[in-house]
This record gives sequence, C-alpha cells and structure tokens, in this order.
Amino acid sequence: MKNRQRIFGIFLLCLTALPVMGETKTIKLRVIETSDVHGHFFPYDFVERKPLKGTLVRVNTYVNRLRDEYGDNLLLIDNGDILQGQPTCYWSNYVATDEENIAASVVNYMRYDVESMGNHDVETGHGVYDKWIREVRCPLLGANIVDTKTGQPYVKPYEIFVRDGVRIAIISMLTPTISSWLNESLWEGLNFLEMVECAKHWVKEVKEVEHADLVLGLFHSGKEGGISLPDGRMEDATAKVAREVPGFDIIFFGHDHQQHNEWITCNDGSQVLTLDPSCWALNVADAQIELTYVDGQLTKKDIKGDIVSVREEAIDQQMMAHFQPQIDRIKQYVNRPIGRFETTARTRDSFFGNSNFTDFIHNLQLQISKADISFNAPLSFDSQISAGNVTVADMFKLYRFENKLYVLNMTGREIKGHLEESYSRWANTMSSADDHLLQLNNRSKGDQQRMGFLNYTFNFDSAAGIDYEVDVTKPDGQKVRILRMSNGEPFDEQKNYKVVMNSYRGNGGGDLLIKGAGIAKKDLGERIIYQSPLDLRYYLMKEIERMGNVTPKANTNWKFVPEEWTVPAARRDRKLIFGEE
Repeated sequence: MKNRQRIFGIFLLCLTALPVMGETKTIKLRVIETSDVHGHFFPYDFVERKPLKGTLVRVNTYVNRLRDEYGDNLLLIDNGDILQGQPTCYWSNYVATDEENIAASVVNYMRYDVESMGNHDVETGHGVYDKWIREVRCPLLGANIVDTKTGQPYVKPYEIFVRDGVRIAIISMLTPTISSWLNESLWEGLNFLEMVECAKHWVKEVKEVEHADLVLGLFHSGKEGGISLPDGRMEDATAKVAREVPGFDIIFFGHDHQQHNEWITCNDGSQVLTLDPSCWALNVADAQIELTYVDGQLTKKDIKGDIVSVREEAIDQQMMAHFQPQIDRIKQYVNRPIGRFETTARTRDSFFGNSNFTDFIHNLQLQISKADISFNAPLSFDSQISAGNVTVADMFKLYRFENKLYVLNMTGREIKGHLEESYSRWANTMSSADDHLLQLNNRSKGDQQRMGFLNYTFNFDSAAGIDYEVDVTKPDGQKVRILRMSNGEPFDEQKNYKVVMNSYRGNGGGDLLIKGAGIAKKDLGERIIYQSPLDLRYYLMKEIERMGNVTPKANTNWKFVPEEWTVPAARRDRKLIFGEE
C-alpha cells in the first residue's frame, strides 16, 4: 500500500513538472540608449560656466525610476562619442591621466550594460581609449573594429544577455570612414570594416550559434548620407543595414546628432525599429519590448520606441555628491586665467566675411607655423569670448576639438580649388539682389550640426595670407578670385606654398582637399611637412599666455561681392539666423 502511494506521488510530481499544453508567458523588457554624450555628464557647462539641461545625472534619475519597475529586465546602453566634448573629457584624457578616466567612472556608476566606441573616442588616441576600455566594467563592443595583426575584433563584437530566459544579443559597429578624418597614428593597427557585410556575419553568428531571441544593433553611424570611401564604406549606413540585413529587431544608433524614430522595411519583408536620441544627453532612446512565449516557443514580439526628453528631469543628487570632488577640480582647472581680451570675439560674424574670432585663429596659426597661408573654419555655430580675462574654459570656445596643427605643401591652383569647394557649400549663387547670401535650409534648424544651414559649417574654410573676393553671382567653381598675397607679393597658381590647417582638414576631413584641391586621399600624407605633437588648443593657449593682453581684430583680406547685393543680403540672413541686424 505504501509503495503504491509512493509511486502515485512520484507520478503526480512528474505531471506537475511537464509543460502545460498552450501555456503562455509574456516577458517585458526595456532598453534605454544614450549616444554622443560628448562629456555632458553633469548639469554644468564648464565652457560657458552656466547650468546645462539634460546630462547624464538626469538620465540616471530616469533610468533608476524605470529600474524600480523592470529590475534586471532593463538594459542601459551607450553608443559612443563620450570621450570628447566638455572640458570634463579633456581634463581626464590629458591632464589627470594617472586617474580613472571620468567617462569610465560615470559609466560604471550608472551601471551601463554596454558601451561602444565613436569616432571622437578614437580621436583621443590609443593611449586614452585603450586605458578607458580597460577601466569600463561593462562590455565594450565594436564588431567592425578589427586588429590588423590578428584579423580578429579589437574589442568584443557582441554581447549576450539572458533576462527571464530571453536571450538578447547586442551587436555594435562604428562608422568605418575614420581614415577620412583622423591621422593613422590615432588608430594604428586597426581597420574598420564595411557595415553591411560585417552585420550579416555577426547576425548569423548570434542567430545560429547563440540562439538569440532578440537582436539589437548599436551603431555609431548616422541614418544615411555622409561621406563614402572608394571601397564602398559609408559614413552613415544605419538605414542601409536595416534594409539589407535581415535579423535585427531594433537598431539603436547615433553619430549624426539628429533624432530618429522610424520603422524600416528589410529586404525580406520584416520590419526593424531604428532609434537615435541625438546628442548631449538631452534625450534618450527608449524601447519597450514584450515577448510572448507559448509552450516555451517565442510566438510574438511587440516592440515600441520613443525618443524621450530628459532636459527637465530631476537631477540625481546622490550622483552629483559622488562626483563633486572631480567637478570642483575641473572647475578650478578651467577657471584659470591665461590672458585678457580687449574686445569681444564672436563666431557668428565668421559666416558673413572677415571676423575677429576666425581671423584670430588664422593669425595665430600663421604665427606659430610660419606658413604662407592659413585655412580655418568656424567650429562653433554661435560662441563668443567676451572682453576681459580669458580662461582655459574660453579655449574650448576658441577651439572645440583636439585637432593638431598641420602644414601642407600646396600649389596656388590647389589653394584656389580648395576655397572654391568651401564657398560652393557656404555661399548661394545669387541671381538677384533679393536672394539669400548663404545656403540655408529651414528644415535643418533642429539639426545640431547644420543649425539652419544647408551644409556643415565646420567645412566653411576661409583663408588668411592671401587677399581675395568671392563673387556670389558666379557659378560654383568660379566664385573665388585671388588678388594677391596679403604681404603685397603676387599670387602664383603654379607656385608651391606652405598652408597651415587643422589635422581634421589635413587628413582629408570634409573632402575640401580632395574634391576641391584635387589631391588624392592616398597622397595627402606626403604633402604634410609638419604636424604638431600636441593639440592646436594647447598652442593657442600658450600663445595667448605669452601675449598677455590681446586685441583680436578682423583682417580685411576677403569679402563677398558685389557688395551692393551682398551687404544687404548679409543683413537679412543674419537677422534670419541670429535674430539681429
């Protein structure tokens, strides 16, 4: 009798262990992405010395509120370009180098699940980003970043997370056109693969080997457009991957500093959600996912996505208190006086002709390098250094990026071609006095890189060392007329000149040297006769310290003509763009 009862009990236990036919289980997941943070960790602008909206201390409040609901079923991911921007980064990358990089400290504090690399992270150089990679405690991914010695990924290509039995794969890739902007010394030993074929390989891997239920992309590459290399590698390839590589459920992306929330149809008929939160931790991309399993088999995916503003989110005071010692040290560093400006210098003047802001950089570049001619573009849309004491913080207004100083050999013909390409993107071709002077685009006003212009303003190179006119009634390619060298000597298109510029431009950034000057990308290296060991901002700062009191003045070496058209047109465009006469 006892044996029969024991056998019956075991039978009942086995029955309860068997899956119930038709059993349904729904699992809810949440994925939050930040991208292009550019050092906006704390709600204080160390350059302008005023409060900032958004920033990661507000993102952390938003994420922690969701973590109370989702627990481990929330994944927090970052899409790179975190090592460059605010002086927080410069201080950590190049000043306090014996300490943990503050970008790693913030990522670790916020308990990010994944970090990836952006082109501006690579721009810091091996010494900075290799140290940062070691310090970040979450997986750092980059499927198309290949070690040329081994042929294997330089960092992990993907990561698998298991949440409530759901296998989640995250595949990360970086825009592969790094060589168009950065000197090879910064990425020595690395190669950046074309994104579509790379994605096909790793999607197959996570599907067939890892048996992923959910496949997420994390791409530091804009939606579409940008530059393309001769071998087919594209700067902004997210939409192309979404259309041509089946298997992704969601692609989180960035790099273009624009907001996107769009479903894209793949060539197999499936739909993939693409999300881009733009930049500076003003927004997050927020994906809500429900997976339905019947008898243990995945039968349905319900995916929704939002771009959520965190501009006015509450500040995480506990996070602020944790980082207050670093914040205080950075403030002390950037507030150090280095000289004095007797007049205010503003970038907005640079779009309409000579300006004391751009020309101050031109003149210092010529003075430091002893070159014949200088190229320079406004790197900030609307910054100013006010008359009075100039501090280290002001140097980040004067020069935004950690570019180096280059001097290249160029012929006069190449110099003219370079300027023709620049002004073809900058100036309109006026057919009447009522036309715009500049090439504008109302649809780009919300674009953090174009700001109402048709093209990127950081490619609007002017020149110093030569006197010239830009005739906006002439077609593109025929607008620039070089009159003479600014020292009075004749300008000769057949002669070789030493031309100073930043390393972004000298490496081919913006394609002005390639499309305009007609220098093949592969030949740029042999044209470089000098490159500075440190960043250009450092030399500008040292020169201001040496000079003490400085009066930035606009040169008078170039102008838009005919002035009876261009002067009133400039006033109209200035009011349209900046709201002032």
